[in-house]
Amino acid sequence: MPQLENDAFDRALPPMTRLLGVDLGTKTIGLALSDISRTVASPLETIRRVKFTVDVERFFALIDEHGVTGVVLGLPMNMDGTAGPRVQATRAFAREVLKRRDLNLTFWDERLSTAAVTRMMIEADMTRARRAELVDKLAATYILQGYLDATAARARHDLRP
Repeated sequence: MPQLENDAFDRALPPMTRLLGVDLGTKTIGLALSDISRTVASPLETIRRVKFTVDVERFFALIDEHGVTGVVLGLPMNMDGTAGPRVQATRAFAREVLKRRDLNLTFWDERLSTAAVTRMMIEADMTRARRAELVDKLAATYILQGYLDATAARARHDLRP
């Protein structure tokens, strides 16, 4: 399955199945999971990156374990909307994943997701160590929740007379 635009991605998904949100970093991969109604995103896990084959094995194991039917991969666009090296690395990751597994995959603009999550944790008075432990999977949650909220808004808009 190729990477899909958001509307095509939504149509390709079977009902009442989970989505996996992904915040891809150079050292870690933050993961979040939706509920089956695709309303709420929750933090799942942070994979410490070792080697692509090892990382993707864990990634696929979690997809299988949780019955995930679609992946929402955060796309780290520059603030001016241009694509830099991190976008290229994220797209390359997606291509390699899709070579190994038939998945529904879409991208979601993740600008400021890590900054927003970090600010929230600072306001919650979390220690620096605790923030470091949580930031990646919370950023994935922020990405996935943004996608879920936008999908719900599109659906409400489509239902208007």
